[in-house]
Amino acid sequence: MLSPLVSRLYPQPAAHPSRLFAILVAALSLTLVACGGGLTVTRVNSAQKKPNNVWVFFTVEKGDEPVGGLTADDFKIYEDGELVSKFESKQVIQNPEVAAVMYTMLLLDFSGSITEAEQADALVDAAKLFTERVGKTQKVGVYIFDGSEKIHSVVPFTESQGSVEGGLEGLRKYKPKDPSTNLHGAVVEGVRELKKGLDKDKKPLKFGTLVVFSDGTDRANRLTRDQMKDELGKDEYENYEMFAIGVGAEIQKAQLEDIGKDGTELATDQAKVKEAFEKVAARIERHMKRFYLLSYCTPARKGIHEVKIEAISKDPEGSGHVEWEFNSDGFGPPPDCNPNAPPVFELKASAPSGDSGGGAKVEVKAGASVK
Repeated sequence: MLSPLVSRLYPQPAAHPSRLFAILVAALSLTLVACGGGLTVTRVNSAQKKPNNVWVFFTVEKGDEPVGGLTADDFKIYEDGELVSKFESKQVIQNPEVAAVMYTMLLLDFSGSITEAEQADALVDAAKLFTERVGKTQKVGVYIFDGSEKIHSVVPFTESQGSVEGGLEGLRKYKPKDPSTNLHGAVVEGVRELKKGLDKDKKPLKFGTLVVFSDGTDRANRLTRDQMKDELGKDEYENYEMFAIGVGAEIQKAQLEDIGKDGTELATDQAKVKEAFEKVAARIERHMKRFYLLSYCTPARKGIHEVKIEAISKDPEGSGHVEWEFNSDGFGPPPDCNPNAPPVFELKASAPSGDSGGGAKVEVKAGASVK
């Protein structure tokens, strides 16, 4: 490098235009690489089984928005860095409901401030629209709370819309035994009840959503705000989604966000309650579309192999990938690999990306109901 004195005495010639062009092209290329991709692909679980089946359950998102509608042709499969031909892989997208179950709990505030202000009818109407919409893709349970220590079951988790509507109709004339508001305690009871319902289901992959509606702050003080937040922060609820809907001037957005880590809606008056419920229902519907169950036949016959699944989307435009390893010892026909075979997954709640731990394995029956 020339010293400042020498540089002044002997100025360097300007860079040749072709060299400047090359520098600009290189800089632009680096920028494109840094901005490329855009999709987040997250492995939930994966499995493999003889003769040579491989399954992976994952989500595809861009930012906070789910990416739905991808087909088997929108994915590329690499093993040990080499592209596996679609002719050889026979890759297919199976219905996620074959291996996974989704439960949503609607937890409604029916304390004295709701019933005495004659707001029950508007709340029931909004809840009916919500359950009708969300119930098309998952099991829905409806529970209520007031100032009592325990929440009250209106309709346990079910796929029957008629049962949900009948239970909600009965709330129009409901009178709370304790008119106070046990919001913190109800949220804790609600998420525990949601987990209990999911734990009873035999499908290996379980996803829960808690939607809480309230018009005020916790007045009963049975549990503190910090106790509620500590419960919701436990690892066992890490993959649960939680939404909160508030109405009226009493409740604050910060209080809602303590509960609704995945989204909140604040209605300023009763006229906007239905709209708030519809927005949350729409978000749950969109989130459902991010799940994929990809099945393929691996050409590997022995040893540990690294798999990369690349997702390529045209709308929204972007790509992303997920990687993991599997053991193919003893693989190979006969019989021939059937990519439509039901998957074998660990019997556990949704597992974030990473190697699966131990546990009992469950083979999902091909006859699982699909709506």
